[in-house]
Amino acid sequence: MKSKLYELRADLLLLSVAIAWGVTFLMVQDAINTTPVYAFLFFRFAIASILMFFIAFKFLNQINKKTIFYGIILGIFLFSAFATQTFGLSYTKSSIVAFITGLNVICVPFLAYFIFKDHIKRNVLIATFIAVIGLYLLTMSGALTIGKGELLTLICAFLFALQIIYTGKFSKEVNVFLLVLFQLITVTVLSLGFSLLLDNVTFNLTYDYAFFKAVLITAIFATVYAFLIQTYMQQFTSATKTAIIFAMEPVSASIFAFLAVGELLTNIQISGAILIVLATIIAEVKFKSLSHIFNR
Repeated sequence: MKSKLYELRADLLLLSVAIAWGVTFLMVQDAINTTPVYAFLFFRFAIASILMFFIAFKFLNQINKKTIFYGIILGIFLFSAFATQTFGLSYTKSSIVAFITGLNVICVPFLAYFIFKDHIKRNVLIATFIAVIGLYLLTMSGALTIGKGELLTLICAFLFALQIIYTGKFSKEVNVFLLVLFQLITVTVLSLGFSLLLDNVTFNLTYDYAFFKAVLITAIFATVYAFLIQTYMQQFTSATKTAIIFAMEPVSASIFAFLAVGELLTNIQISGAILIVLATIIAEVKFKSLSHIFNR
């Protein structure tokens, strides 16, 4: 019973992460209209790394090679996912990128099974497929073809899936605070390198209100808070349920867009959002309970 309460608390806090990412989506979109993507990522993760350093300060004496190695692995997965997603946006529509990125929800259970032989619960598997249908209805606004952009984004989905799976494994073996710290530092270093290589500017930016607002809010809530909660709470829940819960990100982004700028959803998109919410509920309920409900 106690473990179930821990799992429910973990799932609710992971839901808050999906909401944080969704709420900051518009902010990031506005910021990268005037700031190169990798330069923005560098500043976002650099500030997050500094904040995380002070949070993890009292655990610095526990640093070891294993923690650093695990943090670097997670950081490489995370940055590579951002990079492939960004390149994918150069070749195809953002709605298609959003949908294919969301396919990590179906990659996670199968990769977890093939890599670690993790058992997939029936209700979670059902929830996974419902979430994919919901993502399609919510995000898609064009025909899905297979081109360079789609392939890059599919790689992105696999990388996000790997980041979720290995976060769940690594968080049980080393200090969570240090693991997050080295993950964020890795993304910072890689973002700086890519920015210097590919962006027109890295430091000579327009440091206006929109930039500082986006960088600070995403660094605090969408990075430090989000990855600390994800890493800590994945000790108590499965990677597959985490992926399903994270599918709530576009739902929260759509709700916030409606509240902030009056952006309306179509009936099909609303249906998709409802399916994603339904998927997160089904993932929490045992299959026997579902059978009992439907047989009444």
